[in-house]
Amino acid sequence: MKSVIGLFAALLLFTIPAAAQKGHAEVGGGHIPSHGPAPSHAAPAPAAAPHAAPSQPEAKPNYSEKAGHPNAPHVDVKGNKWVGHDTGPNDPHYHLDQPWAHGHFTGGVGKGHVWHLAGGGPSRFWFNGFYFDVAPYDIDFCDGWDWGTDEIVIYDDPDHVGWYLAYNVRLGTYVHVEYLGNS
Repeated sequence: MKSVIGLFAALLLFTIPAAAQKGHAEVGGGHIPSHGPAPSHAAPAPAAAPHAAPSQPEAKPNYSEKAGHPNAPHVDVKGNKWVGHDTGPNDPHYHLDQPWAHGHFTGGVGKGHVWHLAGGGPSRFWFNGFYFDVAPYDIDFCDGWDWGTDEIVIYDDPDHVGWYLAYNVRLGTYVHVEYLGNS
């Protein structure tokens, strides 16, 4: 009887971590999407009034569509679904007066190009001599990033002119980034 209980306890010890890992494996954990998001088919966003003062801070959407998923734009491992990339090309949060002001990023985009962050923070970060900044609207979405060691992959943004998407391999989250040039 003791051996049956011992066997059951041993199986339980192996099952619990595996179940916990399953939930985390749906987002991040080293997964690299095979491609960036498809262009959005959302209706164009209405133009904001040029001098309207907001009466209260804008509420951001909830991106945690499943238990255990982050409340930030992210990529679901199953199907490489880019959760949160659905506002369309006229989203005022990603408008740039001078798109590509510093040129286009030439270091390589997509799954075959994994970059190691080498320092900085959301307002200016770098790797391999390439410099970027995070879109002001997305800064809250990268608060768990390690700016000195995390791996990221840069993808083209098919909807927002002048922006790229920086995908954090460890967390499975992504933010809009602007290329600032290279040294």
